[in-house]
Amino acid sequence: MLTFVAVRSIRDEVTKTGRERWKDTLKGLPPERPVMEQAGNESRPTNVAGGRLVSRTREVSDLSFSAFLASQSAPRVSWATPDGFELVGGDAAATLTATGPDRFDILREDAAALFADSDTDGPPAARPRAIGGLAFDPSHEPAPPWTGFPGALFVVPRIQLTRADDRTWLTVTAAGPDVDPATVTADLDAAHDAITDLPMMRPSGGGPGVTATRRTASKDEWTDGVAAVVERIRAGDLQKVVLATALDVDLASPIDVPGTLERLRRTYPECYRFLVQPTADAGFFGPPPERLVKITGQAVETEALAGSVARGDTPEADADLARSLRTSEKLRHEQALVVDAIRERLAPLGRVEVGERDVRKFANIQHLRTPISATLDDDTHVLDVVEALHPTPAVGGLPPESAREVIHGTEPFDRGWYAAPMGWFDAAGDGEFAVGIRSAVAGGRHARLYAGNGIVADSDPDEEWEELGPKFRPVLDELERE
Repeated sequence: MLTFVAVRSIRDEVTKTGRERWKDTLKGLPPERPVMEQAGNESRPTNVAGGRLVSRTREVSDLSFSAFLASQSAPRVSWATPDGFELVGGDAAATLTATGPDRFDILREDAAALFADSDTDGPPAARPRAIGGLAFDPSHEPAPPWTGFPGALFVVPRIQLTRADDRTWLTVTAAGPDVDPATVTADLDAAHDAITDLPMMRPSGGGPGVTATRRTASKDEWTDGVAAVVERIRAGDLQKVVLATALDVDLASPIDVPGTLERLRRTYPECYRFLVQPTADAGFFGPPPERLVKITGQAVETEALAGSVARGDTPEADADLARSLRTSEKLRHEQALVVDAIRERLAPLGRVEVGERDVRKFANIQHLRTPISATLDDDTHVLDVVEALHPTPAVGGLPPESAREVIHGTEPFDRGWYAAPMGWFDAAGDGEFAVGIRSAVAGGRHARLYAGNGIVADSDPDEEWEELGPKFRPVLDELERE
């Protein structure tokens, strides 16, 4: 479903200006409700059969993206890549939602309608984008902790800040049947005035603190489930299944999601980072290491990331672990299954090339990685490729439908958006998506973290249990950090 937010003027909203409110926040005073949140409570999204999308952009001095994100009201989105591209946005000019098995078709149709009549300026890096993600399973129904997260949700931010190639742009977008370009231009000026006093850096502070943690499955329950899957794989029913577990975390104080993202940026600069926060309640975020797909024109980039070991405490120990990763027959087999599946799914779309396997090192874990590229035969929307690839065997299994049945029958929770595609697309159908792992859904004083392991014929249940711990650490460390 495509919805446009009723057009309203930013100029009229900035009475106690954004700069005054942000000054209060930076002094440690309790902030008033964000200006955009106040306006959002007065105007609800409405279905509109047709309309136009208008955006205006200006280059601005660099500032703290964390401070900007903290100043915005929901829906809030954030997207950052290892090469330094970063985008944050607040409020919505338009939203696209979809549920059920036809969700990709619905998204593509609504995206075509949304971008059909566009009036934009500014460089390509700052163009309007739809940012969001999908649930892992098309049968997903929103329920705690996933309240507010439908089968798919993408937001075109009303106010967007973009950093690329050491330059920063502010973009204001409006969509609907009555959009006036002159009003959007004036709103851009007002938005610029509102961010004038935002700092270059925002102290990220410490984590909220952790008072208790609980696994959704005990060690015995987990290892019994793994053993049952291994038995089925050895019987020939399956090739691989990725089993996930969750960690419920009680927090000592309410989570500051922008601050948490900032700490993750500093600790995991080599990873993607994302946030989708549909409402003022919970947000889904994380620093996933794995690209699902990037499309620019007819060029496709993806990768197989499967098979992992921890980092070593010394350079020598780290090198030994990397060597064991390269030589492990079990881990190489797990990786090969993912490579072959991605190659087969991309082959109908164009010419596929598989690169050399290597080891990708992160702060606390290292993975086998194989880069894969393709040249598309025709103009293809990034959502087409996302649909073809998701779920890869790195987060689902083989055969896909059999693995899905095992996941549903074994995991004692709904994955929600965990391990699902997270990213963006634009008017041209270009876009980039990561796999939503190393992630958490959190709000207030509670967070749920997720981790999973690929199970194959040679998997040892006890070893699989031990491998889960490091996969919780990226987010858990930032929640614990004082």
